[in-house]
Amino acid sequence: MTLSRRKTLGLIGGGAVVSAAAGLGLFAASRTPHAALAPWDMAGQYPDPRLRALSHALLAPNPHNRQPWEAELIGDDTVAIWRDPARDLPVTDPHARQLTIGMGCFLDLMRMAAAEERYAIDQTLFPEGEAGPVALCRFTAGGAQPDPLFAHVLQRRSHKEVFQDRALDAASLDSIAPHVDLVAQGGDATALRDLATEAWLIEARTPDAWKESIDLLRIGKAEINAQPDGIDLGGATFELLNRTGLLTREASLDPTTMAAQGAINGTLEAIASAPAFVVQTSPTNTRADQIATGVRWLRLNLAATGAGLGVRPVSQALQEYPEMTALYDAIHAAYAPDGGTVQMLGLLGYAAPTARTPRWPIDARMRPKPGNA
Repeated sequence: MTLSRRKTLGLIGGGAVVSAAAGLGLFAASRTPHAALAPWDMAGQYPDPRLRALSHALLAPNPHNRQPWEAELIGDDTVAIWRDPARDLPVTDPHARQLTIGMGCFLDLMRMAAAEERYAIDQTLFPEGEAGPVALCRFTAGGAQPDPLFAHVLQRRSHKEVFQDRALDAASLDSIAPHVDLVAQGGDATALRDLATEAWLIEARTPDAWKESIDLLRIGKAEINAQPDGIDLGGATFELLNRTGLLTREASLDPTTMAAQGAINGTLEAIASAPAFVVQTSPTNTRADQIATGVRWLRLNLAATGAGLGVRPVSQALQEYPEMTALYDAIHAAYAPDGGTVQMLGLLGYAAPTARTPRWPIDARMRPKPGNA
């Protein structure tokens, strides 16, 4: 779930509140959650090369901005990367497939950041099985070359609004082609557009799935700074809507309210506006496949950023809960007919820049050493 600010405000009377906020001057100017955005500025600003790499990795795309990663420094050259089960999405991601894809994004961004300093990473996935770390990573100095895509890390965002009415040019398509299995445009995108639209409406009509997203809303500066994850709604306008009771988690639980309709219709508009859809598949659906998909999703995002494109995941049809079964089967029959798995579905197009999203600082995502509280 990604809320469209523009559509939400339009439906719940944002214009009047914007005018009120404009008259409050200092209040409106002070609503930026600087603490929650500080990790973007701190990336690379640590004495240990592993922490420098990790501080970039935490900027990786991930489902619902759950930031499921934890890190444990071992000795002088190794880091264990864990997935925190407290950040699971048990309704919409019951097998943690999407969260594991997010871990793949994190691992490859850590690799890229290390390679900027010529550190290679010897990575072992799931060395102790599912109950242990996702990866054990040993850093070796002098063993890697920088990755050109790393240049776009600090500008990369998951797009949140409608796309520009502009077809993709050949150079842009060439830049993202190595990272996807299918780019659908024009009439070829109709089936995927219909699937994405219906899947989103199913999620909005499924109480437990909808509640899973609403529970992750962070409304206003104080909430975002206190819990810099989930779905952030920041700025003076949203805070004033919250204070007047027009935009609350409780109100948003009912999909017929104006607050919920803002989110629902904003996503529908984004799906309708996207000039292209991208699909990533894998031949099987192992944890290694999911990690590899995360690598590809990260690289797609960075390549798209370099080409001036925006990417937005719309993977509701790929989610494995009962209400989505018919669409899950339909998209797999169409795009993985030989028994593979459709791992990611996304929107692609030219888009205005998106603001930075909140992140937990690296010290908040470090596992305590054994024996320490």
